[in-house]
Amino acid sequence: MRDTRESRLLLVLLIAIAFALITVDIRTGEDSPVDGARQAAAAVFGPVEKGVATAVDPVANAIGAVRDSGERHNRIATLTRENAALKAKLGSEDQTRSRIHELDEMLKRAGAGQYGIKGAEVIAIGAAQGFSWTVTIDAGTKDGIERDMTVLNGDGLVGRVATVGPDTATVVLANDPDFTVGTRLEKTGELGFATGQGDRALSVQMLNGKAKINPGDRLLTFGSRGNKPFVPGVPIGEVVKVDPSRGDLTRTVWVRPFVGFSRLDIVGVVVMPPREDPRDAVLPPKPAPPKPTPTVTVTVTPSASAPAQPADE
Repeated sequence: MRDTRESRLLLVLLIAIAFALITVDIRTGEDSPVDGARQAAAAVFGPVEKGVATAVDPVANAIGAVRDSGERHNRIATLTRENAALKAKLGSEDQTRSRIHELDEMLKRAGAGQYGIKGAEVIAIGAAQGFSWTVTIDAGTKDGIERDMTVLNGDGLVGRVATVGPDTATVVLANDPDFTVGTRLEKTGELGFATGQGDRALSVQMLNGKAKINPGDRLLTFGSRGNKPFVPGVPIGEVVKVDPSRGDLTRTVWVRPFVGFSRLDIVGVVVMPPREDPRDAVLPPKPAPPKPTPTVTVTVTPSASAPAQPADE
């Protein structure tokens, strides 16, 4: 058909009639005047549609198989993701149990020392504000954190608050070379000053050069005036080496800190100091020495009923 003005008018007219019939059919429902025509068309074209459907059944089945294969593939992918998520969940549960244990130990220490603490999480590590060994925690002035507050965890002294923002704070760690804290020796009460040495043991200058100190002895914080920056009684570490005394007024000992500074996670900032010095109450009990293994000595003696050996001739 040529594209003429008459053909265009005819096309517009047919479209208008089609829309009119569709509208009448929808509005009249079952009483539609075109229902008879629709049934007649179904009678004529139904067998043709069925034949075409039968002819393309293998193709349809093949398409269905491909579709089902895709669904199976998706299901496998889903199961793989669920398996990975389950493994991650198990790992997460292990981490959760570990963090719960850390929190429980920290609360035990805080309870033993009667410290009021604000829990926080370490969210960053690294140098900040000129310090070499620092961490950032997710608590700040909005949480009542102030500069020069003691920071601890379930093992002992972590450090002190150096700078504070509204939502975060920087903590300088006890192993920082610029970090110094007053110490007190367990039981004897001998005083000293501990200085950080990075990833090495803390260096402690004992004020009494003749103090009797042995490896395995433990040190705690002596405390500061006004409890800032340090409250008393927080465990620091254990003596691992004692320099020989040369008659000096002071004596140097080396202390392995209780805290693992490279694996910090949950910490507590002491926002309320204790009413009185807890002394040695915050230290955990020393492990009992291993019991010696009993030794059994077996002595073999000749039996009295054994036959006598003949004498040599």
